[in-house]
Amino acid sequence: MREIVFDTETTGLSPAGGDRMVEIGCIEMIGRIETGRHFHAYFNPERPMPSEAEAVHGLNDTFLSDKPRFAEKVEDLLEFIGDSPLVAHNAGFDFGFLNHELGRCGRAAVCMTRMVDTLTLARSRHPGAKHSLDALCTRFGVDRSQRVKHGALLDAQLLTQVYIELTGGRQIGLGLVAGYGAGGAPSTAAPASFAARPVLAPRPHAASAAELDRHRSFLAKIVNPLWDRLMAPTSPPSAA
Repeated sequence: MREIVFDTETTGLSPAGGDRMVEIGCIEMIGRIETGRHFHAYFNPERPMPSEAEAVHGLNDTFLSDKPRFAEKVEDLLEFIGDSPLVAHNAGFDFGFLNHELGRCGRAAVCMTRMVDTLTLARSRHPGAKHSLDALCTRFGVDRSQRVKHGALLDAQLLTQVYIELTGGRQIGLGLVAGYGAGGAPSTAAPASFAARPVLAPRPHAASAAELDRHRSFLAKIVNPLWDRLMAPTSPPSAA
């Protein structure tokens, strides 16, 4: 099954209040294994960057001034994500900004049924623990030493590893356990690599006459075997 793990960076917290997406990073997975394909883009938000947001991700007005507007890259983004489930941490936030940007350029919103929220998964599997991306990286031993500031592509790469651990660990890539579909629902579909394997004819398993002779010769060499004692006929009880 193909899935897209993604993250966004924005000018603030409220698309309805005028905040815009300034970066998106997407990682492709098939059968819960990273393929190496990704989509990454910065966007000119056509508004000033608040200092609070810049402190989080480090993206300023000068850097973003020559970047394309979202509408200029929307076709490439939609082609990359296709109709695959979309995995994000606190996914409602990222879906909110993605769908707001799609609406601004006259495109249909991404259906919320495609959303897989790793925050919800983490809360259900580790109630009472810390569930930030940093905390989950620490819990699962994911190296986040490069995460000095938030970055959409880097965070998506970290989240990919966290998601694998949240859904069973690396053995999922070996097809040992069921995967998860949209919304975190279990899926029993086999990875494409398994489906493509040829079916081998069953190997013969009946012993040959020579093998049976060797087996009888081997048994004959055993002194006082246990099975002879167990199978020996018992004497009927004597009459009183």
